[in-house]
Amino acid sequence: MQNHTQHHHHDGGRPDSATLTEPHGHPDTRPDDHTVHSHGQHAGHSTAMFKNRFWLTLALSVPVVYFSPMVGHILGYMAPMFPGSTWIPPVLGTVIFLYGGQPFLKGGLHELRNRRPGMMLLIAMAITVAFAASWTTSLGIGGFDLDFWWELALLVAIMLLGHWIEMRALGSAQGALDALAALLPDEAERVTDGGTETVPVSDLRPEDLVLVRPGARMPADGTVVDGQAEFDESMITGESKTVARGPGDTVVAGTVATDSSVRVRVTAVGDDTALAGIQRLVAEAQASSSRAQALADRAAAFLFYFAAVAGVLTFIAWTLLGSIPEAVTRTVTVLVIACPHALGLAIPLVIAISTEQAARAGVLIKNRMALERMRTVDVVLFDKTGTLTTGEPELKDIAAAGGVDPDALLALAAAVESDSEHPVARAIVRAARERNLALPAAGGFSALTGRGVRASVDGRTVHVGGPALLRELAAVEPPALAESTRGWTDRGAAVLHVIDDGGRVLGAVSLEDAVRPESRQAVAALQNRGVKVGMITGDARQVAQAVATDLNIDEVFAEVLPADKDKKVAELQGRGLKVAMVGDGVNDSPALARAEVGIAIGAGTDVAMESAGVVLAGNDPRAVLSMVDLSRASYRKMWQNLVWATGYNILAVPLAAGVLAFAGIVLSPAAGAVLMSVSTIVVALNAQLLRRLKLNPSEVR
Repeated sequence: MQNHTQHHHHDGGRPDSATLTEPHGHPDTRPDDHTVHSHGQHAGHSTAMFKNRFWLTLALSVPVVYFSPMVGHILGYMAPMFPGSTWIPPVLGTVIFLYGGQPFLKGGLHELRNRRPGMMLLIAMAITVAFAASWTTSLGIGGFDLDFWWELALLVAIMLLGHWIEMRALGSAQGALDALAALLPDEAERVTDGGTETVPVSDLRPEDLVLVRPGARMPADGTVVDGQAEFDESMITGESKTVARGPGDTVVAGTVATDSSVRVRVTAVGDDTALAGIQRLVAEAQASSSRAQALADRAAAFLFYFAAVAGVLTFIAWTLLGSIPEAVTRTVTVLVIACPHALGLAIPLVIAISTEQAARAGVLIKNRMALERMRTVDVVLFDKTGTLTTGEPELKDIAAAGGVDPDALLALAAAVESDSEHPVARAIVRAARERNLALPAAGGFSALTGRGVRASVDGRTVHVGGPALLRELAAVEPPALAESTRGWTDRGAAVLHVIDDGGRVLGAVSLEDAVRPESRQAVAALQNRGVKVGMITGDARQVAQAVATDLNIDEVFAEVLPADKDKKVAELQGRGLKVAMVGDGVNDSPALARAEVGIAIGAGTDVAMESAGVVLAGNDPRAVLSMVDLSRASYRKMWQNLVWATGYNILAVPLAAGVLAFAGIVLSPAAGAVLMSVSTIVVALNAQLLRRLKLNPSEVR
């Protein structure tokens, strides 16, 4: 079953990552508080670095603000005077500029070199101009009154806070490759002339013979040479049913022998295994995923050019009017207030609140771009097994031969299966109990590997099993029964026959992967929002079509191999569609990484969660709707905040430049700074309104 894939730690301690990761050159990438991002404005920066710089800068900002004459004047108090008190803002302000401002100065330089101005360059420009102007004032050069020390301190502190909030919301680095490596056991039992020896998986070589015990994972790809077992291959194929593998059959690293021991001749190890191939697909898909630029960066680029042009024009205009000191004052004021605190907090606050709201609804957002992209998605592609369906078999139909009561037939089958732990057996017993049937006493239970089970009921031997058991017992279905079971088989159901000790077929039952009741609501609600729904599965076409018809799904991809799931996402993207992929198995990982938004469903494997930008903590596909609604709401909030933050600038910058000076209206540095603070408060309050959004999956419409 699909959900068995999460038990990969049963094979021992920490997996031998070297087996898979070292040949690819992927070192351990487990996320921690010091995760380093390799691209964008946070290149080389960690969450912890922004956090530490913020707290120290905040502590240093308090005395800078308190001893600032401008703040004292605005708030109407007089800071105490003592020898050296006037040097507190310049000295501490310089420390703040060099220490707290360092990430922005470096980032601004990086953006300047790449000729891609953004938030970092806008902040760097504002704090550098404020620093230079403030020192000019503190040293009494030119008689300027441009004391921006408090403004510099608060600007750096607020920007560090914004980036810290943003970095936390971005989530941790991808650990998908480690999680794939974790599907391999630490050790293998190699068969030798004298018995078996336990060796590290990395010591295995092609042609080695290994013993794989019940419940153990395959350490390498190989061919069964002795024994027969039901293999759980769901993490590779996505197929929910276990598959019988016997001598001559191929088995794959990472799959589980569920019920019996087998001896396997190794054919491929390490880098050459199917699992390693999937790992390479994940790496390639992650590398090719879109690097869309954040909204705030686009707004910051616009503001940078706007401020630079406004600054130059201000200086030229006031110089031509014959007032160099006024030209400097106005230009400095323009360049300092061009970097709004509000813009630094507008997006991070929305992201942080969105992330928190989503988590309460059981949606864990790991990548902020996934949240932003979700509103643009045209099609949601669901993996079938374990996502739209439960991944567990469910009794669908009962057909009894002439003269046999269907309830008695089900009770008899359940009695025979009652000692079995197989998922199919559990489904039959569960169905009998739900119908409140009294089960006859059964004894002498035995499992017939790959064929079925038998037990003694009321003194007669009764068999329950599939087509292989019919052939073995030379039993023949009555024509009326055969007509029923043919229809079941055509739609991909598993068919089990109940056969008495005389070889007479008493009847049959069908079992199918159960569709989650929530799936119907999820599909309908997505379609109501103008989003198409697709389904992708490794299952047979008739199985997939039956589920798709039941759920009214728009597009179906069936019999898809692991490598091709990735290609199917690319195929949809090639048609100009933006894709959100929802899956839970290792075989879904490349597709999750390739899609615009990868959503892992919570009962899935670690690797699926690592490849996804979003993880649904539960198994409810309706949670995808929460993601769509939140994405659209948070995008509206981001735009509202950006319009407010940049709109304030577009109005304040010309006033600071003195365009209305002829009418006696001039925005002083102090007034500009106060307006900036008001703008920040408005943005923060607006972001809080997101908390009113209801994201309960059970209330989806």
